[in-house]
Amino acid sequence: MSIIRPLFIASIGNPSPTYTNTLHSAGHTVLTHLRTWLLTPPFEKSRPYASGLLSASPDYTLWQSPSLMNLSGKPVSTAWRTFLASLSAPEDKRAARLVVVHDELELPIGKIKVREGKGASAKGHNGLKSVLVAMPGMEFTRIGVGIGRCASRESRDVAAYVMRKMTPAEVEIMADVAGQVSEVVREMRRGVR
Repeated sequence: MSIIRPLFIASIGNPSPTYTNTLHSAGHTVLTHLRTWLLTPPFEKSRPYASGLLSASPDYTLWQSPSLMNLSGKPVSTAWRTFLASLSAPEDKRAARLVVVHDELELPIGKIKVREGKGASAKGHNGLKSVLVAMPGMEFTRIGVGIGRCASRESRDVAAYVMRKMTPAEVEIMADVAGQVSEVVREMRRGVR
């Protein structure tokens, strides 16, 4: 018998509209395109879900964090608890999985890396650090979306790089990345992953 897992797919980044389509908010950009791949309704602000943007269908729940990246933990934790409370069947609560989509400097643009389980390092990512602090011991899946890395390792240069707006070509790449992410979450929902 196959498992159908309820999935809560959260993106962390900086809030729109100021930071829409910046490299640091690549997770939000991918989630916006993922909505089309998974046929979920338009995003709407949801107070119970920490005032994040919510797109929920019977099969998938997509959510964009409303906070600055480095403060993502509390809203992700609040939204996750709200999602769990919305599930009526105890077996759904047990099977439910949290997926966090985020930018990844160490990957070339257009690539994704899936890490599962608890105890995986945040690898210097302040948004993930915030989630790990707010949800200690929580097992969740991370999908890192490659944004490439600037040539300099100076923190000032890296900050300027991740805060820049994506080019139209990079936004298109993120739309393609959403297709890759849709395959991963479909496998997770069916219990294959």
